[in-house]
Amino acid sequence: MPDIIKLLPDSIANQIAAGEVVQRPASAVKELMENSIDAGATEIKLIVKEAGKVLIQVIDNGQGMSETDARMSLERHATSKIRTAEDLFKLRTMGFRGEALASIAAVSQLEIKTRQPQNDLGTSIVVEGSEVKKQDPIACEVGTSISIKNLFYNIPARRNFLKSNPIEMRHIMDEFHRLALANPEITFSLIQGDELIYELTPGKLSQRIVSLFGKGYQQQLAAAQEETDLVKITGYVGRPEAARKTRGEQFIFVNQRFVRNNYLGHAISSAYEGLLPDGNFPFYVLFIEIDPKHIDVNVHPTKTEIKFDDERAVYGVMWSAVRQALSVHHLAPALDFYADVNLTSKLSSQGLNKETYFDEQFGSALFKSNLQNWEKVFEEESNSRLFDKVESTGTKELRFESAMNQTSSLIQSEGETSSFQLFQKYIIRATRNGLMIIDQQAAHERVLFEKYMSQLKGNPGNSQQSLFPQTVSFSAADFALLMEMEREIVALGFRFEVFGKNALLISGSPANVSGNEKELLEGLLEQFKKNQTELHIPLQENLARALARRTSIKAGQKLLTEEIEGLVGGLFSCSTPNYSPEGKPTFFTFDSSKLDSYFNR
Repeated sequence: MPDIIKLLPDSIANQIAAGEVVQRPASAVKELMENSIDAGATEIKLIVKEAGKVLIQVIDNGQGMSETDARMSLERHATSKIRTAEDLFKLRTMGFRGEALASIAAVSQLEIKTRQPQNDLGTSIVVEGSEVKKQDPIACEVGTSISIKNLFYNIPARRNFLKSNPIEMRHIMDEFHRLALANPEITFSLIQGDELIYELTPGKLSQRIVSLFGKGYQQQLAAAQEETDLVKITGYVGRPEAARKTRGEQFIFVNQRFVRNNYLGHAISSAYEGLLPDGNFPFYVLFIEIDPKHIDVNVHPTKTEIKFDDERAVYGVMWSAVRQALSVHHLAPALDFYADVNLTSKLSSQGLNKETYFDEQFGSALFKSNLQNWEKVFEEESNSRLFDKVESTGTKELRFESAMNQTSSLIQSEGETSSFQLFQKYIIRATRNGLMIIDQQAAHERVLFEKYMSQLKGNPGNSQQSLFPQTVSFSAADFALLMEMEREIVALGFRFEVFGKNALLISGSPANVSGNEKELLEGLLEQFKKNQTELHIPLQENLARALARRTSIKAGQKLLTEEIEGLVGGLFSCSTPNYSPEGKPTFFTFDSSKLDSYFNR
């Protein structure tokens, strides 16, 4: 029987490795920029076209490569960082696997231009699908420029799995943010198409945060610092009131490398316990410095997962650092040990009556009005509707008005509408065969979702003009995302124009939608990003869901009779009335026989 096990050709092996290392354009961006940082660059420029699908170019002023090194960098397992197995436990550099360039070259058309300072000429190498097409000496700047064209051109199936340009660009922005935050001493710039998105100058971490995320972050940063024999933690955490409902602005770095670690994330969220509304996530940029021998970064191809040899100790230091930052900046509640919590004794010892004390402490208007109202409760001749005298006992009975004591507006004669609101959450409607209970928010989301989907598919919605157009500033990443979706957002009814760097002048919003135009557009963007992280749905569906969620009637909102009937009619005009866009039921029905069974009929 012939032998059946054979060695894979290098080109195939590289494509397989690319499946782990290069999952999308952002993966290639990360690998190239990390190599530039390791090369000692002080200036790094990133250029992308079509969200990296057409071009990714990274240009740096680092130490460059010799002709031999440039050629060797394209071989599998070629690295300048590892000499022995022990070196794996001393790593402080970024790229060390020796698979990045070889993997990228296997699935793209790649060109390297590089020169070392001591050489007059540099080297140019052109590679297509792992095959070197050309290698020549070239006149170029000191440093390295690597261009990746037509990523996955030779693997159509992989290219087809790439997401829309806005989503892929968002991933690229995420990688850019992480590396720019980890290295505030380096000049970074990002060009998308022909537009300069970022031009970051060297500075302190706080300055880098503001440059990336906007001036609004100046007032919300609290410095965190804690140090033990094992670990040192530095960085910034955000104020609880500035927390958002979407993840994405949480950064943990270990020895300058961005990592994901749910255990440390739990330590940080625990430090915020009691300060954040449910479902909100605080901003933080935190750096852990630790001896590399206490960690293992070689546990995942993307090098974003990490293991500590003493996780509990690191957890405790992280919790302490964040909690102390919040306390020092008066963001976390603290006990006032000098306050007298025994108000009764204080009042009696100082000879103060309750009205005088509360006047002094909290202002007189609210207390006096409430005090007078409650005093009237006990007046003998009160004519309040809360009381009726019970003649037989000579006592008073406290009676609160309710629908039970009134002529019910829900009991209608035949032929009239039989819908009403319950608990300001549900709509109760009598049907021919029983009773229907409608969730008002889920129902309205379904109505709006189908309306917005129709607008996005070619029936643009009307817009209501703003009396006072508002200017809104965004982070560069959010601004780029909005510009990518401009056509779709206009179809929903928004009207805006670019008004300076990363800013828009909003002049109109969707018709029949109440609310502040600025808050509406910001809310749409926030919900869109939240959906993006939790769901894998097309862009148009995401936008329609996001706007429907933000503009729908909420639980607790009182509705007029006309609004109830309009909502019910709209729901049953939908193509899918039974479920909300999220798949939750919009209504339940109770058959009359089921109701009869409760009364033994």
